[in-house]
Amino acid sequence: MKLGAMQDWPLRVTSLVDHAEQEHGAREIVSAWGDGSITRTNWRAAAAQARRMAKGLDRVATLAMNHAHHLTSWYGAIGMGGVLHTINPRLFADQLAYIANHAEDRVLFYDKAFAQLVEQLKPEWKTIEHYVCFDNGEFAEWLSAEDDDYRWVEADERDSIGLCYTSGTTGNPKGVLYEHRSTMLHALMEVTPDVFDLSARAVVLPIVPMFHANAWGVPWAAPLVGCKLVLSADYRPQQMCDLFHSEGVTHSAGVPTIWLGMIDYIEQTGIDLGSLGNVTIGGSAAPRAMIDWFRKRGVKVGHAWGMTETSPIGTCGAPPAGWDEMTDGEQLDYIARQGRVPFGMQLRIVDDEGQELPRDGMTSGRLQARGPWVVKRYFKEASEAANADNWFDTGDVAALHPDGTMQITDRAKDVIKSGGEWISSIELENCAVGVPGVAEAAAIGIAHPKWDERPLLLVVRSAGSDVSEQAIRDHLSCHIAKWWQPDAIEFVDDLPHTATGKLSKKTLREQFKDYRLPTAVDMVGRG
Repeated sequence: MKLGAMQDWPLRVTSLVDHAEQEHGAREIVSAWGDGSITRTNWRAAAAQARRMAKGLDRVATLAMNHAHHLTSWYGAIGMGGVLHTINPRLFADQLAYIANHAEDRVLFYDKAFAQLVEQLKPEWKTIEHYVCFDNGEFAEWLSAEDDDYRWVEADERDSIGLCYTSGTTGNPKGVLYEHRSTMLHALMEVTPDVFDLSARAVVLPIVPMFHANAWGVPWAAPLVGCKLVLSADYRPQQMCDLFHSEGVTHSAGVPTIWLGMIDYIEQTGIDLGSLGNVTIGGSAAPRAMIDWFRKRGVKVGHAWGMTETSPIGTCGAPPAGWDEMTDGEQLDYIARQGRVPFGMQLRIVDDEGQELPRDGMTSGRLQARGPWVVKRYFKEASEAANADNWFDTGDVAALHPDGTMQITDRAKDVIKSGGEWISSIELENCAVGVPGVAEAAAIGIAHPKWDERPLLLVVRSAGSDVSEQAIRDHLSCHIAKWWQPDAIEFVDDLPHTATGKLSKKTLREQFKDYRLPTAVDMVGRG
């Protein structure tokens, strides 16, 4: 018999909103809607509303941008013992149909901005029985039928709470099923000074959709410390800067493309950043000039790396010991890497045979991760996503430095990363080959100062064909999203292949390493 014991207190995310209600009830949650209107609530009202929602919910999906109603639906669905599935409206229609059916969603909450998309897909969604629009009066009417006299469903901390699908760069999207425990541990990590540095004094505006890897975990971390949360459906620079000033925003997070637009707007208008003192940049590598631009304005930059499968934070940059003794150039070099590994996450790099490689900052290898908020198995899949020792292959190639920082050096797959979103080179190629007169096609990512990468499509014409660029673009426009359109199409006599007959993307990237896209804008020297 043990001489003593600690209380068994399960790590369940409903305790987050309970804590915020009890200890930070008056702290605001601000919603900036797409029509320009602003509504205000607080953590006390959000918790009560979540309990009202829990009384009338079933298996829930959302198709929505960032606002308080969306936040409430997270806690309401989970509080009744359900799983919330956040749907990314940027996926293709066939992928949207697939993931809702695969998840077996029963109820869909959506923004009226997506009403046309919902009507288009209703015949394809086989399991959804109820549709509720967040912002046309239906949601308020539905909610008014319930009161907040409700006790959260209590069960195991390893119960599932959320479902988020990957972008499906090869094959169908895969579902990542988050748990109470994994999410609570991730939130506790995220608020720490060396990650997002959140506290009750913070005012946080995530410029990341809630359907994009849980808005990087902010909706879970915010109630943990009781910070003010500012949510917006409109990410235009003017709207963001207006909110920075009107709401006293101190912390924000977004992909480099968002910040490039913000920098352009600020330089054109002369407006300042208000109270903003901390920005987290992730999704793709932050340009060195961007980091320098913020630093010169007294803003601390946290350079982060992660993915849907890591909940999503895997690393984040923060000043190390000895920071003040480093030169400005050394500090920039440090922050330009993807940051350090927080407690709870482990990283290693391996070669193609799975042998661990040295953490010397020079050797690159396949980046693997493990920890309590890293995926073990995808939703409804029999095989494990991680190996027997729980190492998950991220698909990235990286170097680990002796000082503990990680630096992405390449990608194991040929996916093209544009503005924090992924474009499948294989799907782009297969679609192009469907054009009469195209014999073969290859798509590679070309460096772009604004979008990180944009696609270059290389086309071999069939013998005797005079197929034009416009004909190819017209065909692509019927089969791919507009933003997937290649920034340039070049006709070539032939394409290089490997010994097994596959396209040699490595050769193509080397061949076109100095290629400059016509859409590229020179950002060098800014600041």
